[in-house]
Amino acid sequence: VIGGSYNVLSTDIFKQVVGQQNFSMGAVTSILLLLPALLAFTVDRWVQKKQKSLFDTRSVAYQPEPSSLRDGLCFLYCTIISAAVVIVLGMAIYGSMVTFWPWNKALTLNNYNFAEMSTYGWAPFFNSLTLGAWTAIIGTVLIFLGAYCIEKGRAFGPVRQAMQMLSVVPMAVPGMVLGLGYIFYFNDLSNPLNFLYGTMAFLVINTVVHYYTVGHMTALTALKQLPSEIEATAASVNLPQYKLFFKVTVSVCLPAILDLATYLFINALTTTSAVVFLYSTNTIPASVSVLNMDDAGQTGAAAAMAVMIMISAASAKLIHMLINKLFEKRTQAWRKR
Repeated sequence: VIGGSYNVLSTDIFKQVVGQQNFSMGAVTSILLLLPALLAFTVDRWVQKKQKSLFDTRSVAYQPEPSSLRDGLCFLYCTIISAAVVIVLGMAIYGSMVTFWPWNKALTLNNYNFAEMSTYGWAPFFNSLTLGAWTAIIGTVLIFLGAYCIEKGRAFGPVRQAMQMLSVVPMAVPGMVLGLGYIFYFNDLSNPLNFLYGTMAFLVINTVVHYYTVGHMTALTALKQLPSEIEATAASVNLPQYKLFFKVTVSVCLPAILDLATYLFINALTTTSAVVFLYSTNTIPASVSVLNMDDAGQTGAAAAMAVMIMISAASAKLIHMLINKLFEKRTQAWRKR
């Protein structure tokens, strides 16, 4: 949107595939884009090998002592960063109420009448909410259970190591490369999974895979807070592992689980890179609708849809904070000294 004539590989992939229908050249560019990502992936794995968990049953959360100078400087710094973010978002809100940017700056709410601005109307917005909800529910369950099996499992060591490697691969794959891979694989009529192509389930699968790695790392970090002594104690009193999982593991890791669900929901709302190649007329998400309306010169309507995405994401975050606050005293008392 803001790149103009300045070309980068990701926008070049989009132009090759969407603009010129040249999937082969898009795939070649994707491979080039994959190389620096693989380098970053290798460095990350090297750094992670040097990390160790030092939590045990006597560990307590670190609480720094108040310091007027340090806290004041940190507050000032965060205020400046927050102001910069608010100014950018404020301009988007203002732009959504401008009649025709930049020629007619009279304020209006007509840009929010998407039925007149696009043939899809409000459908992309509700598609995004559906995509976000299913991604948050399914993704959170799959990611947390996968991390639990890898971190707390004791049998099938080689299999767990392979699962760990596969779980961090999506981090090294740019979204557009992932989208092209899905096109080549699922759009083949001889593929028995071809029936998924163009469905909401297809977008949910893609989005969960796309953001799997960060969620997996979040879940692993939370699980590492559980000392191994707890499992040994549970085994000594013949407590079934599933009861330990629901009564202890889920309770202690609840903040991380809520963070994971919110992360998946918000990213599903805003993702463009992969789904821009995968949607159908019935599943077009709001983020892609913003891109299409901006390409069509409907800047005000594009800004309005972007504002609706922003409001939804902010609402999700507020709900997350409320739920987290409600369960904090019940599940996180162990963090208090």
